[in-house]
Amino acid sequence: MLLALKRREAVVLSLALGSLLALAGCGEKNTYVAPPPPKVTVAKPTQRAVTHYLHATGTTAAVNSADLVARVSGFIQGIDYKDGDAVKKGKVLFVIEQQPYALKVEQSKASVASAEASLKRAKTDYRRQVDLMKSGSTTQARLDSAIATRDSDQASYDQAVAGLKENQIYYGYTSVAAPFDGIVTARQVSLGAYVASSPPTTLASIVQVSPINVNFTVNERDVLRIRAEIRKRGLTPQDLKKVPVEVGLQNDQGYPIKGHLDYASPTVDASTGTLTARGVFDNASHVMLAGMFVRVRIPTSRDENALLVSDAALGNDQSGRYVLVVNKDNVVEQRNVTIGDRDGSLRVIEKGLKPDDRVIVAGLMRAVPGQKVEPHTAGK
Repeated sequence: MLLALKRREAVVLSLALGSLLALAGCGEKNTYVAPPPPKVTVAKPTQRAVTHYLHATGTTAAVNSADLVARVSGFIQGIDYKDGDAVKKGKVLFVIEQQPYALKVEQSKASVASAEASLKRAKTDYRRQVDLMKSGSTTQARLDSAIATRDSDQASYDQAVAGLKENQIYYGYTSVAAPFDGIVTARQVSLGAYVASSPPTTLASIVQVSPINVNFTVNERDVLRIRAEIRKRGLTPQDLKKVPVEVGLQNDQGYPIKGHLDYASPTVDASTGTLTARGVFDNASHVMLAGMFVRVRIPTSRDENALLVSDAALGNDQSGRYVLVVNKDNVVEQRNVTIGDRDGSLRVIEKGLKPDDRVIVAGLMRAVPGQKVEPHTAGK
């Protein structure tokens, strides 16, 4: 019994000592240790020569496009092409029955021959009356009559010649030929069909695919910038037609199709604030077809010391595009920038950066403007 009591007292004493030690520990003061600055990767802007471009969206248009229509009435006697054929200028595509028009030509030739014979007789009689008048063997009335007959027969002859030319023209219309090199669409009439000249029956259409035009518009701000560059470089209107134009289709990487500026409107459209321009392209391989939407770019100037940064380093907020820069005190700053063209994985920075700025290119999620970071140079 006495032994159990002593054990209980020892336990109580041990608990009391533990409580005192715990209370003594609670009296010590805790201190906060700040975490180290986050690590980020920085790089100075790449500096090199860069060409600045004007970008636009354009549409392709045929240099020449025409409907082939019947200019005389009759039955289709011949169709000498296959739908979609590429043909040369002058190639006969349709033949409308020619016999009625050939007969009219022959009739006109006969009328010309008859009028020519009458005119010769009238001229001979006129010369005779002139000679007789000199010798006093005829009267003025007979001479006047000979003159009138000669002039009347001359008019009849001229009319007959004009009629012959007209019928020859109509005879020529019986052969419908390609007015220029191009591709002919599917025919809209069949062999033996009757076609009319009023209203004219459409036989098919022809489209020139090489060369081809690309039409696009330029906004007023770019027009002012281009005009300033033109004055700076001393270019003439003739020089403008030598300006290269590059085009990319929807499935192209970049702008592989090369051409040159062909036309620029002399006025700006007041309703849209844009200027219409046109480029022309060889299109020998027929890659572009009329009616396509294409991407267009035109070189406007060249900067020999342009600044470029990684496209991944750019951010975007309500104020526009920006980059994060580490200053001399290793504090993060947000710089608003004006961006230009993309060059591979780099982006041209037109305004907002200096060549010796340290731009954060990795660790952007750990960088907060106004806070300190531990910068490490890319590639080191």
